[in-house]
Amino acid sequence: MARKAFKLPDIGEGVVEGEIVTWHVEVGSPVSEDDAIVDVMTDKSTVTIPSPYSGTIVALNGEVGDMVAVGAVLVEFESTGESGSEAEASPELVEAAPSEDVMPEAPQLEEKEEEGQSHQPTTPAMTSPATPPKAANSTVLASPAVRRRARESGIDLSMVVGSGRGGRIQQSDLDAALATGGSSPSPRSVKRVGTREMKVVGLRRKIAEQMVISTSSIPHFSYFEEVDVTALEELRQLLNSERVEGQPKLTYLPFIMLSLSKAFERHKKCNAVFDDESGVVTEHDAVNLGIATQTDRGLYVPVVKHVEAMDVWQAATEMQRVTGSARDGTATLDDLSGSTFTITSLGRDGGLGATPIINHPEVGILGVHKARDMPVARSGSIVIRRIMNLSSSWDHRIVDGADGAALVQDLKKMLENPALIFM
Repeated sequence: MARKAFKLPDIGEGVVEGEIVTWHVEVGSPVSEDDAIVDVMTDKSTVTIPSPYSGTIVALNGEVGDMVAVGAVLVEFESTGESGSEAEASPELVEAAPSEDVMPEAPQLEEKEEEGQSHQPTTPAMTSPATPPKAANSTVLASPAVRRRARESGIDLSMVVGSGRGGRIQQSDLDAALATGGSSPSPRSVKRVGTREMKVVGLRRKIAEQMVISTSSIPHFSYFEEVDVTALEELRQLLNSERVEGQPKLTYLPFIMLSLSKAFERHKKCNAVFDDESGVVTEHDAVNLGIATQTDRGLYVPVVKHVEAMDVWQAATEMQRVTGSARDGTATLDDLSGSTFTITSLGRDGGLGATPIINHPEVGILGVHKARDMPVARSGSIVIRRIMNLSSSWDHRIVDGADGAALVQDLKKMLENPALIFM
């Protein structure tokens, strides 16, 4: 066998280093050519680097969270293939997930047909310290020795909860599985005393950095309002009943997007970005709305561009496209950049209010809460109306309280009288 060193290749124009996000192998692991060995995150994207050789891993140079320079030795192999210079190894890099520097708080966005809203919490989602059982087709982290013992014992590793770092299955986990007939013991049958330390790396680190920038550099003020969307709900239901093949089912968000685009015509300073260093505010005529979207890789903010030129069906279609591409990892850099204002829709889990964090360097953000039937006093009588709460936050250096309130009131007027959205 020949011992070979594999260096971190050039993974993009202008990229000089990358952060190790996930190791797919460990020392002693057998690998085949083109097997995934590591995910590396740069400022532009996250790429999965495949193995250029078949053989055995003998050294990993770097831990999760470490920065590795392009050209530095990343992995050392005992290769079973033909010997050759390391310069000949030029693996094809696979983009694992788009990376975005501009991120507000980590809400979720899932289309809910009944509510017509998306589902998003308002604070960054924290990874649970307990690792749930894995689906049968998911990657199981375990050493060759653990895998061999599991095979010999007839244990399905996908049903075992790993207590090691990153959910890695250890010998003690197999002991527990054997004691309970081949799976991890019920959480109710054992006392939980373990702790885990997990480095904040990759996209979660980017989100953390962006939150610090937003909250430390922007003096936020928040403004809340209650909106009666009974008439809007009737219109939404009517349009959905009349939609033709190929048109998406309408939620509230496309109507809110169009309403914002009209409101910005009268409140231009709210559709702006602020360069802290130069002290320059840039007001935008184009309405490019970031839609905060939670994915299984973390938070992304895909952008629906030029909403001012769209009708409600176009807005719904484009929103569905960019949020879908963010979730499945096919979003382009263009899809994830250029926003002038951000919407974070909290949907069914929205509660009554929130204080959304501004997507720096923008000057405002709108939080949309779930719509619900509520008793309301109208003309001296109690009636049931469909009520939605809105939460907004603004950069007080640029947007005065009266300005932020005026935009939200303008938005409220259109949502309560939806004909105004289309006039």
